[in-house]
Amino acid sequence: MTLAFWVAGSILAAAAMIGIVRVLTARDAATRAVVGDLVFFSCICILALFGARYASSVSVDLALLASILGILATIALARIITRGQR
Repeated sequence: MTLAFWVAGSILAAAAMIGIVRVLTARDAATRAVVGDLVFFSCICILALFGARYASSVSVDLALLASILGILATIALARIITRGQR
């Protein structure tokens, strides 16, 4: 089971690193927003994996709280990018 956690963590870390590179090379704000969300939620998944691996309920609670805040931030950023149009 430890191998599965290492593989999942490595894949998520690679996704976050590739996303950071893509954020730095993106040309428009919409691409940066989407890839920024990818990086943010990859880091949250790494935190949740850590919590599951070490049976830490605090880190899982933090991951859930960060997910809720991340979703709200995504909605707010989408409204800013579209200038409030629906």
